[in-house]
Amino acid sequence: MPPLELDPETMRRIGYRVIDTLVDYWQSLPERPIGTRPTRDAMEALLNEPLPTTPQPFEAVLDEFLMKVLPHVVKVDHPRYFAFVPAPNNYVGVLADTLAAGMNIFVGTWMVGAGATQVERVVIDWLRQMVGLPESAGGLFVSGGSVANLVGLAAARQQYPEALQRGRVYYSDQTHSCVARALRILGFREEQMCVLESDSQFRLPVERLTEQIRRDREAGWMPFCVVANAGTTNTGAVDDLNALADLCAAENLWLHADGAYGAPAVLTEEGARLMKGIHRLHSLALDPHKWLYQPMMAGCILVREFDHLRQAFHILPPYLQDKESGVRGVDLCDYGVELSRGFRALKVWMALKVFGLEAFRQAMEHNLRLARVAEQTLRTMPHWEVVSPAQLGIVAFRYAPPHMEPEACDSLQRALVNTMLEEGFALVSSTVLKGRTVLRMCTLSPRATEADVVETLQRLDRHARRLAHQEGAE
Repeated sequence: MPPLELDPETMRRIGYRVIDTLVDYWQSLPERPIGTRPTRDAMEALLNEPLPTTPQPFEAVLDEFLMKVLPHVVKVDHPRYFAFVPAPNNYVGVLADTLAAGMNIFVGTWMVGAGATQVERVVIDWLRQMVGLPESAGGLFVSGGSVANLVGLAAARQQYPEALQRGRVYYSDQTHSCVARALRILGFREEQMCVLESDSQFRLPVERLTEQIRRDREAGWMPFCVVANAGTTNTGAVDDLNALADLCAAENLWLHADGAYGAPAVLTEEGARLMKGIHRLHSLALDPHKWLYQPMMAGCILVREFDHLRQAFHILPPYLQDKESGVRGVDLCDYGVELSRGFRALKVWMALKVFGLEAFRQAMEHNLRLARVAEQTLRTMPHWEVVSPAQLGIVAFRYAPPHMEPEACDSLQRALVNTMLEEGFALVSSTVLKGRTVLRMCTLSPRATEADVVETLQRLDRHARRLAHQEGAE
């Protein structure tokens, strides 16, 4: 038998073992601890070893993964993982990824991957319709929001030839850090990135932005791009997309939005209300591996004029000349940073076909309801402040007993995150809003229940009162 080959019976046996492992994991997940954060030294002692030179049975390697690796990762698909932005997935998507990896399907060129390319084009068009962009729009799948924002901003830069020399980009202090990183990668200097303080609702202030653009033009800058938020990581805030679209139209600016987590919620009543104007964007980052419940990695960039991506990325070296068919829009390697592209769209295609769009909408409505339950519960608990009400599945809050100094209160919030992680029942995360550390709860798992939310908050309350008592604040 050739090297790296297994006989069919072995392939079936170990394949069934993996499927059984996944199903058992899936069914037992609500009863499992959320995960741990071990020390680096502990992980090196557990896992460091010489490069393997002799074969081992697959079952032994799988068992090693289950015993040494899995217990030491925080399970972002856990129903009670309320930290950061959860990544709940679906089993159809898992199987789709297995198919895509097992057949090693390439989606860089039409010549090699026509069927897979067409599936990606179909799914992109479904997402285009979902957010209301015109038929001229298009896009492609990428690894996640960081690359999606990078690709969208590269398209913007390409449309303004003088942008690198004297262009200015505008966004609020609530914008994800990947936007600043993308701008650095694209060659923009720090002084070209204008970060405006958000308003009382943590949104980009349109009047202040308008005035800043006027002053910058007078100072010799060339304003060319505004980055809006369609659901911030901190609070779920959505910038006024219609007002920003009006401003960008009047000023001839590109309007990009980071909707990596929030944009899919346009399917819901709350999301549609908050995201009025999303159809007017020039580009939009959207992650199906967040609020469309797909396995990582499934990010997406949508651009109002699909050919703008080709203008930014197309290069034809001699060794790729055979791929050219004379048909635009089918060689997806020409529209982004990757030539080697896996079949990321397959999981979204299969999951939408198997479950139907309405199931996704119902799951999102459930998530939004859980955030409202969290807010309502917090408002009944003494010494807890709701800093930002439930919005797009996120509520921000803070334990603030009356006699505790603000700095000590900040430290207490961070201690609560660590305490919850050590306990293992659930996890929330912290952030800083208006200079103060707060906790945030993001309820994106379709498997989470109201009881999960309430019990998590009750445990937080018990830990907070204990820690505050130790500090002498209660």
